[in-house]
Amino acid sequence: MLLRHEYGLARPRRSLAARVVLALAGVLVLLGGQPAASAQPAGGTAAEASSPASPLSSLIKPRARGSDGDFLPVEDAFKVSARRDALGRAELRFTVANGYYLYRDRIRVTPGDADTAIGTPELPDGIVHEDNFFGPQQIYPENFVVRVPVTRGSRLKLVYQGCAEAGLCYPPQTVTLDLSQRAAAGPGPATAGAPPGGGGSEQDLLARQLAHGNLWYELGVFFLLGLGLAFTPCVLPMIPILSGIIAGDGPSTTPARSFLLSVAYVLGMALTYTTAGAASALLGAQVQSFFQQRWIVGLFAGLFVLLALSMFGFFDLQMPASLQSRFSAASGRLRGGRMASTALIGALSALVVTACVAPALVAALSVIAQTGQVARGAAALFAMSLGMGAPLLVVGASGGHLLPKAGPWMVTIKCLFGVGFLAVAAWMLERLLPPWAALLLYALVALTLVYILLTVGLRGNRPTWLRVELAVVAGAYALALVTGAATGATDPLRPLARTALAGGGGATAALEFRRIKTLGDLDREIAGAERQGQRVMLDFYADWCASCKEMDRATFHDPAVGAALKDYRVLQADVTANDPDDQALLHRFGIIGPPTTAFFAPDGMERRDYRLVGYKDPVAFRAHLQSFEAAR
Repeated sequence: MLLRHEYGLARPRRSLAARVVLALAGVLVLLGGQPAASAQPAGGTAAEASSPASPLSSLIKPRARGSDGDFLPVEDAFKVSARRDALGRAELRFTVANGYYLYRDRIRVTPGDADTAIGTPELPDGIVHEDNFFGPQQIYPENFVVRVPVTRGSRLKLVYQGCAEAGLCYPPQTVTLDLSQRAAAGPGPATAGAPPGGGGSEQDLLARQLAHGNLWYELGVFFLLGLGLAFTPCVLPMIPILSGIIAGDGPSTTPARSFLLSVAYVLGMALTYTTAGAASALLGAQVQSFFQQRWIVGLFAGLFVLLALSMFGFFDLQMPASLQSRFSAASGRLRGGRMASTALIGALSALVVTACVAPALVAALSVIAQTGQVARGAAALFAMSLGMGAPLLVVGASGGHLLPKAGPWMVTIKCLFGVGFLAVAAWMLERLLPPWAALLLYALVALTLVYILLTVGLRGNRPTWLRVELAVVAGAYALALVTGAATGATDPLRPLARTALAGGGGATAALEFRRIKTLGDLDREIAGAERQGQRVMLDFYADWCASCKEMDRATFHDPAVGAALKDYRVLQADVTANDPDDQALLHRFGIIGPPTTAFFAPDGMERRDYRLVGYKDPVAFRAHLQSFEAAR
């Protein structure tokens, strides 16, 4: 008869005499059988400690593996590796062999020398197991990670104990770990060496610097990083939004007035980005993902279409007369009404338009979530947001000077900003539409531009040569977009990529991703890759993520990238819906959001130092792959 464990595995029932002997042996080990500290060189991953000399030691001492399938040596049953994570904590990774388990309450982590000081170890919850000898116990029958805050020093002393399901319990093991060295290479879950020239991924390095570096210096770094983000597809759509606000302020707009509107817009964006980001990190929620739901994106796209139609003169967007009179009277006393509405639009833009994930954002959120340093993390988010908004301030400062004050050109300029609003609406709807429909939508915007150039705000009812030339360019682009939609193109910036005009007429093949949805899907694919000795790339994608789309078009369609990944098992998790399955996948990896790409070695363990966050062009991506493959 078999006695079944609560976690679903079976062990044979022993005779009464054998159970009594093993019970006495276990009690002796727990009370007085602590082994001496390991004498292995500092930095070793795991070593079997010497057991105390005892008459009963032969009953519990593991035997070497033999041809008849004897028990594993302790160093093979339980592998341990140590590294520092992004915030300087010790990360102890345990690999538990199939058919073995570790006791949760037998794991002890203490300073390894007088120069080391640590906090309370963070152990994950185990699985409840009814032990024959010790009653209910929490155990770890699978791989797990223990994190230990290290405030000073680098040496740790680790004690742990485990058993085999078949009935053998090992004596407690003691290991000395040195965090100043890399864990030894082996089949365990140790994170591979850092990329050349660094001590971890970009986001990890930024998080470590922000948590421990000079605050003012780090804020300057995050401002410059935000300035770089200002020229990405996630932030560029803000320029026509702000320009349209300035144009809608009327012909009396001055440079000073335009600059103040820009300041209000940028501050609204920065404050919202900072507040939402800090709340998201503290609560473990993804605030921006809520605002990327289809109905919300569609609603805001419709709002921009209405704003465009208003710019075209179809109607005037006005409040009811009663409210308008009250606001007019109030604005006579307080000139901030327009500023407040502009700040509100900036706040909404931060949540809906700038749905980007970048290393700087991940670093700031990690500092808030993992160290509790809310002020530092929020200050970094605010500095990054100001960097993102700096080009918008330049637009505002020059907007009033560049806009004509009167005449037919003013009508043309206003309509051109309306075309800009239509382009923003198309950009937002692109996340929700199939590629061919998105290309046709952009073609409609281009044809609208042709109509504006040839018919609106003309002097003497005749377009100038400049207008005609611009209209011809816009018309040709619209034709290219329609052709691209018919030939299966996906990139509005390269609509003829699948035609003979692109150089050969062949379609650029995309990577053939294996789609996963659940944690079970992921574990199954990782296990299959491990059996075949394959490396794994796991890409997190969402339809509402502009950088994900850019990554797909430019990087994952690149033939050289496809060739470099031909021996990989290439997985993709589409987290567009942000449902419980998607959140579980993101939570397992501690991912803020897409685009994020994780890499697994042939042993089935992720190499955390090689995780990519944000967009990478084909050249940078291939270089990253070479660095990952060169690591031991």
